[in-house]
Amino acid sequence: MKLSEYPFFTGALAALSPAPNVFPYEVNAPLFSDYAEKARFIYLPEGTAMTYRDSAAFDFPVGAVIIKNFYYPHDFSKPEKGRRILETRLLVKEEKDWKALEYVWNTEQTDALLEVTGATFPVSWLDANGKKQSIQYVAPNLNQCKGCHSYDGQFVPLGITARQLNRLEGTENQLLAWQKAGKLSLPDHFNPNAAPRLADYRLKPRPTNNEQQSTARAYLDANCGHCHNPHGPASTSGMFLDIFENNPERLGVNKPPVAAGRGSGKARFGIVPGKPAESILVYRMESNDPGIRMPELGRQLAHKEGLELVKAWIKEMK
Repeated sequence: MKLSEYPFFTGALAALSPAPNVFPYEVNAPLFSDYAEKARFIYLPEGTAMTYRDSAAFDFPVGAVIIKNFYYPHDFSKPEKGRRILETRLLVKEEKDWKALEYVWNTEQTDALLEVTGATFPVSWLDANGKKQSIQYVAPNLNQCKGCHSYDGQFVPLGITARQLNRLEGTENQLLAWQKAGKLSLPDHFNPNAAPRLADYRLKPRPTNNEQQSTARAYLDANCGHCHNPHGPASTSGMFLDIFENNPERLGVNKPPVAAGRGSGKARFGIVPGKPAESILVYRMESNDPGIRMPELGRQLAHKEGLELVKAWIKEMK
C-alpha cells in the first residue's frame, strides 16, 4: 500500500496539506533524531475523539492514526528552498493494540512505500551555519519501532501525553482548542495551568540556573525516558530518566552502572554532581559509537544543544 492511498492529505502529497479529520499537533520536547524536522498529524474517524489521561498516552478510538513525517530542509537557513521528506511513520489504533507502519518516500517526492524492514539511504543538507551535513539515514524496521514504544510489553504511542501536548499553539492552548473542536474529551473544569507540562528545551534565550533542571529533565524525559523507566525496555539498568523519577539514585546520581564495560567510558557513576565530564550519561550522549551512544536508535550525530543543557544541569548539581 502507498501512503497516497490513505485519506490523510489533499493535493500534492509532499505538501502534507491535511484532509478533513486530520489535524496537526506540536509537542513541548521533541525527540532528537539527527536534526530531522517533523510534521505531525492525527487522524480521527468521523465523530470520534481522544480521551485525556493525566500521566499516560491519551486513549484513542479504533481507527485513529498518528502520523509523523520526518524531513530535512535543503538549507536550514533558507527554508524557502524546500525540503526532502524521508519517511512517514504511522501508528494505527486497532481493536486491541497499536500497529506501526513505516513508509519511505521516493526521490521524486510524489509518494511513499511501505517498508516493513526499514531502509538506509544517504541524506545531506546545509545546517543553519551553511555547513554541509551528511549521514546514512536509517528508517527503522518494525521491530525497532517496538523497541522504543514498549510499556510493560504493550505497544504505546510516545509524545501523545498531557505533558507533551499541553502548550500554546498561536494564542490558544492546544488541548482546549481540540476540546472545542470535539477532538478531545477533557476532565470537567480542566485547567491547563494545573496540568502536566514539559518545558520546551528549544526556546531561547537559554534557561537560567533556576530553569536548568526543568529544561534538562524535559529533554531527558523525551529522549531517554521512554526506555529508561520502570516499565520500559531499559528498566533493568536501574537508571530512570523519565520526568516522574525524583529519587536521585534511581535518576543515576552517584549510581554505579549495573554492568561495567566500554559503555561506561571508565566513569564510575551515571551522574556525578558538578562534574558532567565524569558522568556516564554525558559520555554516552556524546559518543557516536553505535556500541556506546545513547539513545541506541534514532541518531548517529550527537545533539550539541541537548548536551549543553544536560551538562549545565549536572554542573549546577550540589
